[in-house]
Amino acid sequence: MNIISAWSEIPEFESDEAEAEFWNSHALNPRLINASIHSPDSRESTTITLRFDPRMLSRIKRIARSRFLNYQSMMKQWLAERMEEEMRRNGDGE
Repeated sequence: MNIISAWSEIPEFESDEAEAEFWNSHALNPRLINASIHSPDSRESTTITLRFDPRMLSRIKRIARSRFLNYQSMMKQWLAERMEEEMRRNGDGE
């Protein structure tokens, strides 16, 4: 069994069958799963509205389900990771 230690190790799948075949021989590292669980903090959050193509939203939800995550939490994690990447790339402190 191959252990996935980073989300980037999970490929884009051409079909549900390809995805099922991949997960038959791969598993997520428990640390990766634990790091993905949203822990509410004391800061307030702001509600926003985003409009998505229904097919895109379905794909996002399917990915989240495969990772045993809430799709909204997963999207927040993706945004946070990308923001950090952009800040490192641009040398920004904020």
